[in-house]
Amino acid sequence: MTRAVLSIGSNLGDRLGHLRAAVAGLGDAVLVVSGVYETPPWGDADQPAYLNAAVMVADPAATPDDWLARAHAAEAAAGRVRDPARRYGPRTLDVDVVAVWDDAGRPVLSDDPGLTLPHPRAHQRAFVLRPWIDIDPHGRLAGHGWLTDLLNAEPVAGDTLELTPRPDLSLESDT
Repeated sequence: MTRAVLSIGSNLGDRLGHLRAAVAGLGDAVLVVSGVYETPPWGDADQPAYLNAAVMVADPAATPDDWLARAHAAEAAAGRVRDPARRYGPRTLDVDVVAVWDDAGRPVLSDDPGLTLPHPRAHQRAFVLRPWIDIDPHGRLAGHGWLTDLLNAEPVAGDTLELTPRPDLSLESDT
């Protein structure tokens, strides 16, 4: 497996710092990083706003489970604590493996409960689709269609009004 899209978000602590650390932790696997968007919380509104972005990564030796392990390692490094009572609760860092493609560029499909691919709710989330379009403007989400069509369809289209691009923020380190 060579290529994946990761969605990253943070709404606790140093939000930008957590996103930057996640990108830095991916090292040479990073191909391109989206702009940063400030977004309202999804699914559990009683929490601070998020910073969200997308990252395209590649590693010829990585499997989908390897990408998931890297996602979990980044979350752990940011001090993420999962609250089973609040599935969509606040977090220092959330890294989701949204989509993976094999060596031939074919989408990897999986219904494994540990890692469903593509991400089962990606097509419903403007905070995933909009940054992904930044890094893959002609992209498709397997089983759902063109990213731009998904972003412009209801109910997602209504959510795009709540996305605030943050061109003043960069995921490149200040150092």
